[in-house]
Amino acid sequence: MKRSINRTLTTHAGSLPRPEDLLALYREDAPDLKLLPGLQSAITDVVKRQDDIGIDIVNDGEFGKAMRRAVDFAAWWSYVYDRLAGFEIRKENAAKGRGVYTVGSKERKEFAEFYAQDGGMGGSSPSPIFGLICTGPVKYIGQQAVRRDIDLLTLATRDVQAEDAFITAVSPATLQILPNEHYKSQEDYTWALADAIREEYKTIVDAGFILQIDDPALVDIWDLWFSLSGDMAGYRKWAEFQVEAVNHALQGIPEDRVRFHICWGSWHGPHSGDVPLKEITDLLLRVKAQAYSVEAGNVRHELEWKVWEHTKLPDSKLLIPGVVSHATNLIEPPELVAERIIRFAKVVGRENVIAGTDCGLGGRVHHQIAWAKLAALSEGARLASKELWQ
Repeated sequence: MKRSINRTLTTHAGSLPRPEDLLALYREDAPDLKLLPGLQSAITDVVKRQDDIGIDIVNDGEFGKAMRRAVDFAAWWSYVYDRLAGFEIRKENAAKGRGVYTVGSKERKEFAEFYAQDGGMGGSSPSPIFGLICTGPVKYIGQQAVRRDIDLLTLATRDVQAEDAFITAVSPATLQILPNEHYKSQEDYTWALADAIREEYKTIVDAGFILQIDDPALVDIWDLWFSLSGDMAGYRKWAEFQVEAVNHALQGIPEDRVRFHICWGSWHGPHSGDVPLKEITDLLLRVKAQAYSVEAGNVRHELEWKVWEHTKLPDSKLLIPGVVSHATNLIEPPELVAERIIRFAKVVGRENVIAGTDCGLGGRVHHQIAWAKLAALSEGARLASKELWQ
């Protein structure tokens, strides 16, 4: 994985705004014969735009993960259930939506009026993701889909000057949020999910791309399941097992081709119930990845750069702090972006910092704002580099 040797490199967390014609193709469930030309064109354009704007480590914008409307907070993980056998939809659960999985949330109790309002979650997904139940053996069947992602990104990156490219995939912890009726225990269910998703991980890395594992569940689950009881010991026991599961899925995959992304949820809510980074930093660093992507650009988590004053980043590891955020329409001034980068560089070393985003921007902010934020990220990294390498 590239390091920031002569300047601060830039990247982002994955999802970028889809063009309307691609959304339309997904809405009509267009067959491959019709979808693929539009998808290839869109991926080529989004890779070039990242390159033009100054993003060093690019991706396909997650365009191969179906979105059917401009606002969609779940496409980054709902995609995978078309690639896994063993699930079926229960209409009664789908009708309840996300609420069925948030019964332990202290924040949702304290801010019940806010969450009861239409759109209180800040958006969701038009897919029936929350109606899925595991009813049979989990098996990976997404070979053709991940191969398509790889082939389209390979074509799109041939004519750009980007330093590297990555493809995202979901974590076992996130997958096991959906109920299980087949496996005897939650542990057995998680191991089966890890074994299945490992095939996607390995295919991405074997193709020469960086693998980014998206694991918001690692920190989200404190709020959703444990915060009401305040059971930190129970939460950490759960999280420690999830780290074991993701490492199981990564067996045989070189650490220097893996980056691990955590975030505290994409919804535009209070986030007063977020678990502090300091409570799980030791677990985060056990994940067999070279780089760790964490939120650092929004008001709930910006001050957590101080965690790294007391927690040593292991040798050879990298940090990808979010220095622009998906949580606000306000566009960060490049000078502020530079200041955030410099803070991290002074604590963990300038060569160990790659500037990123808090979370995916696609489906969370308007496309004009998303690209303006990436431009601010690029310019902020340029300003930071000028000071750090003067």
